Amino acid sequence: MDMLAAQGQDLLHSYPTIHNMKAYNSIINLLWLTCACVILIGCQTAQPGAAMGPAPANSGHVIITRVANFGSNLSLVVSVDGKDVGSFTEGRQYSGYLPAGQHTLTARVDPNPGGKRPAKKTLTVQAGQTYSYTAAWSGEKLVLVRNP
Repeated sequence: MDMLAAQGQDLLHSYPTIHNMKAYNSIINLLWLTCACVILIGCQTAQPGAAMGPAPANSGHVIITRVANFGSNLSLVVSVDGKDVGSFTEGRQYSGYLPAGQHTLTARVDPNPGGKRPAKKTLTVQAGQTYSYTAAWSGEKLVLVRNP
């Protein structure tokens, strides 16, 4: 009987440890879930100038897409009128509304160890129009190609 009593005491002492491990695992799982939600919300947040909701009055829609073979370790950095509006990795694109009038679109690669010059386009935006470009390589040169 003493042996059974000793085994019973061992079992009683192990329950708080198991309970504490379950609580610890629950806290860790909750932290992982919270981090995943924060990351997903961050991914859904619009870049400055991104197209969200109805078009602003007297504006045009501008889209700049990365070509599929742009480069897996390269980002496309888009600027409008000298101000960066976003950095886009594989599968991403700039989509934003610009007020009617003349604008300068610039696309550059990041990182840029080879010192490649940015691609530039001057665009006269008309209200209600959509302008679509693809950032692509023409040999060693980055270009903005107007999509039909």
